[in-house]
Amino acid sequence: MKILIATDGSPYCRSAIEQYLFAPLFPGTEIRIVSAYKKSSPLMLAGAMSVLKDGYEKEDGNAYSTAGEAADHAANIVRRKNTGYTIITSVLDGAAKDVILKEADAFGAEKIVIGASGQGFSERFRTGSVCRAVALNANCSVEIIRI
Repeated sequence: MKILIATDGSPYCRSAIEQYLFAPLFPGTEIRIVSAYKKSSPLMLAGAMSVLKDGYEKEDGNAYSTAGEAADHAANIVRRKNTGYTIITSVLDGAAKDVILKEADAFGAEKIVIGASGQGFSERFRTGSVCRAVALNANCSVEIIRI
């Protein structure tokens, strides 16, 4: 079985991974853990504003590191709960919903596991729901674990 686990490092995702892995997985299961980050897109400004480039690069580096730490932490949870499975981590630039769907297809995932933050209507309306977008557009089963 091929399982894609999406994480942003939040307590919701960590709890979802812990809960999902409570039961043993099938022998030979392959797990891909994906964490997305979004590079900043500085405006193309001339003159004095070009000094902002270094700030954007530092911010991008921090975002990449944070996403990498989230993926590594998730992989450690998987290893602690279930040994002997193939685990691959990926840190990719892009909107979370797009990265998750693209990686699930490329990996041939049979299931996507994602944690839900339990946002209220107004928060979902302002930011959109990654879980909802993934559930509606995935080409495989999606397990949303709401904490």
